[in-house]
Parts: sequence; C-alpha cells; structure tokens
Amino acid sequence: MFDVNTVKERLRSFGYEPGEEDGFSLAFCMDKVRGSIKSKAHLSGIPTGLEQAAVDMAVGEFLLAKKTFAPDSLSGLDLGAAVKQIQAGDTNTVFATGEGSQTAEQRLDAFISHLLSREEEILHYRRLAW
Repeated sequence: MFDVNTVKERLRSFGYEPGEEDGFSLAFCMDKVRGSIKSKAHLSGIPTGLEQAAVDMAVGEFLLAKKTFAPDSLSGLDLGAAVKQIQAGDTNTVFATGEGSQTAEQRLDAFISHLLSREEEILHYRRLAW
C-alpha cells in the first residue's frame, strides 16, 4: 500500500531511520509522486499495480532532497551492500560495472536515479485524456 508507513519501512530497509523531522518532507514527496503518476497516466488514483513503483519514487524524491539539503543525514545508508550480480538459469545480470571505481556519491546518484525512473511502468496504466 502507498502510505507513509510503507515509505518509512522502505527507507529503513536501506539503512535510513526516518525521524519526526522527516514527516513533512515524506508527505510532500508522496504527494508529488501521487500527482506525477496521476498526471502522466490520466488517472484519478494510484492503481494497485503501481503502488510499489510509487513507494520507490517517493523514497527517491526524499533521498534526492536529503542529498541536496542535508547530505550528512544520509551517512547511515549502506550502498556497499548493493546487489552486484544475479544469476537465474542461463540469465546473468551484472549491476555494478566498473566495480570499485564509483564513489559513494556516484553510487547514491545511480540508486536515486533507479528509484525515480519508473516511467515505463506508469505508461502501462495510461489512459486517454479527452
């Protein structure tokens, strides 16, 4: 479900503990994502199939704002534990190219970009607007 508790749990899963001072920022990011999805897809609400994407986008918006205005508060994020390779049967996917050559800030930027780039999923739910 796309609510503030789910967004907070998602942040905790990345090593960031949201505090009371983050309440307004989280609500703002959620409203921004909600408006963006509704606008891009011409919907009146967020469908169940887009709730996970909405949570990730809200987390991405929040982390981007934190990185811009309070970068020291993100010191708890564990970007070194990111998945580098997944192999399932004959399929092998490698996520970390140039392993070890990216700074922590570059990894954070790539992670935020990944969280925010859900355009393709949103377009699957797009309706015509007359």
